[in-house]
Amino acid sequence: MLEDALIRYLHFVGIIGLAAALVAEHLLLAPRLSGPQLRRLTRIDGLYGISALLVLGAGLTLWLGVGKPAAFYNLNGLFHLKVTLFVLLALLSIYPTLFFLKHRNSQADEVAIPKVIIMLIRTELLLLLVIPLLAVLMAKGVGLS
Repeated sequence: MLEDALIRYLHFVGIIGLAAALVAEHLLLAPRLSGPQLRRLTRIDGLYGISALLVLGAGLTLWLGVGKPAAFYNLNGLFHLKVTLFVLLALLSIYPTLFFLKHRNSQADEVAIPKVIIMLIRTELLLLLVIPLLAVLMAKGVGLS
């Protein structure tokens, strides 16, 4: 029982860290960024990645190890939608991460940030608003076939 609580706690900490990093990225983004700003954004993006891995690891542990039986999750359509949205969230974050890493040591005074990066991060924020709703509904048994 203590193990279950600890894994759920780590899952929540990861979700909070992921959300905080994504909001910070959004707030720091501008059409043009200086080198120090881009390096700060790259560090925050790294925290975002670490948080996403924590969410994934704890989530997989809850699904396949501790907590409710795996059948509870496997038979729930909302669970599959939630996992799909999380994977989509991860995929959407690849391009901004690669851009930040590529330009973090740029010697230019400023680096232009493509508008697509801003839109990708905003889309990630939108997905991040939907995923907890699905989790709450799923925990209440909604979506079980």
